Amino acid sequence: METSTENNYFHEASYIDQAGQSRTTRVPVVQELARQGLKHLPERFVALQPEHDQNSALSSHHVSEPLPSINMTKLRGNDRAEELAKLLTGAKTWGMVVVEGHGVAESVLHGVRDVVKEFFGLSFEEKKASVGSYVSVDNMGYGRNFVKSEDQPLDWIDRVTVKAAPAGATEGLHVWPQRPANFRHAIEQYVAEARNIFNDILEALAEALSLERHVFLQNFDPHETEINVRVNYYPPCPRPDQALGLTPHTDATALTLLLQFEASGGLQVLKDMEWVTVPWPKDAMLVNVGDLLEIMSNGMFRSPWHRVVTQMDIERFSVALFYNPSPRTQIEPIGNCSLANDDDVEGYKKVVVGDYLQHFYRISPTVKKQAISFAKRVPRS
Repeated sequence: METSTENNYFHEASYIDQAGQSRTTRVPVVQELARQGLKHLPERFVALQPEHDQNSALSSHHVSEPLPSINMTKLRGNDRAEELAKLLTGAKTWGMVVVEGHGVAESVLHGVRDVVKEFFGLSFEEKKASVGSYVSVDNMGYGRNFVKSEDQPLDWIDRVTVKAAPAGATEGLHVWPQRPANFRHAIEQYVAEARNIFNDILEALAEALSLERHVFLQNFDPHETEINVRVNYYPPCPRPDQALGLTPHTDATALTLLLQFEASGGLQVLKDMEWVTVPWPKDAMLVNVGDLLEIMSNGMFRSPWHRVVTQMDIERFSVALFYNPSPRTQIEPIGNCSLANDDDVEGYKKVVVGDYLQHFYRISPTVKKQAISFAKRVPRS
């Protein structure tokens, strides 16, 4: 639900407090704050205090060597050994890889860009009339997620979330924006193309580990697999040294496919205890490993701890697709995968996807990578 009072605009978020009581808080709409031309950052958005917390320092470290990049056209061909090696390096070292030659038509990508920009170009009242907000249904619609208290630092972001698969997942829910009129068509066209990328990468990752190509993909029933779509808008921020676009997190998914336009430079990943800015070419996409694939690979691939930083004079849009098995699916670690880190002797256990997701969203946000412990098995003494 959203409200406006004397030019102050809010999303309403519900949460359960520490006493177990249901609470509702009003979250300022970031886009409207930015439209007012603020010169200061509202207190609720102050997330970074470098002088007190070295782990939150906003110093940007640019990648000294390019992030591993794969060409999907070559990966789909017969002579793909080099692409498999690069994919394996990216998934094991960074938990992410740049995807070029993806085969998605420019017209499809431009269609996504146009409807996203048109939606966020609407007034607050127009957006509110165009789409609903459902906190209790996977945080779908127009609004906020992961608001758990009144004193929680808020992210400098506005977003729309929908479930594009399986068929009928949003029936009866007002979660697809009605304006622009072709919003749903443009997004669903892109999702159909992206599904092929997801499936091909899952098969290639298995092949790169010298496993049967189906070992990861077999968990994804084409009629039940979920594809969630999150459209992110990061407005210009008056104090990039104090605010975050997205709090540090991993993705509770198998794979994430990220498309950005208008600007880059916002995504950072924690590597070797430093926040590293991750750039990638304008026409490329980024695929990153999620928690569920970390479990399925028995830790060979690690979901990266990442965040989004803000920029003072730049607005940025991104579209993230999250690829998951059905919530009813039980996933298990591949038995003959060696652990990526020899010191991590716990390993992983079988989990039901829905149980893991429920745990992840219940404890998020967290200050460190914590949710994955739910899927760790305790070593025998």
